[in-house]
Amino acid sequence: MITQFPEVPADPGVTRQVLSDSPELMVVAFRFKAEGAEGRMHSHPHVQSTYVESGRFEFTVGGEIFEVGAGQSFVIPSNEVHGCRCLEPGTLIDTFAPRRDDFLTPTS
Repeated sequence: MITQFPEVPADPGVTRQVLSDSPELMVVAFRFKAEGAEGRMHSHPHVQSTYVESGRFEFTVGGEIFEVGAGQSFVIPSNEVHGCRCLEPGTLIDTFAPRRDDFLTPTS
């Protein structure tokens, strides 16, 4: 069954849209509208894979800082503190295992 999820605000200048989900896996698009927009530092128990669909970003993962651009991807381990800053507007496609139930409500 295909479910359409709305695009919702995530952080200033950033929107989030769940693209697909099951209890074991979730795919989410984060759209960064402007240079300098940030995905705040945070952690969660889910393993996260991030694919850069477009744009350029500076990530901090577990104290390591690196830049990524379109076509690159990486994995963030469970409970690792991470965040990013947009260097060039674009979209990140994040996959979470298991699903982030907090993303299923628009106010999260």
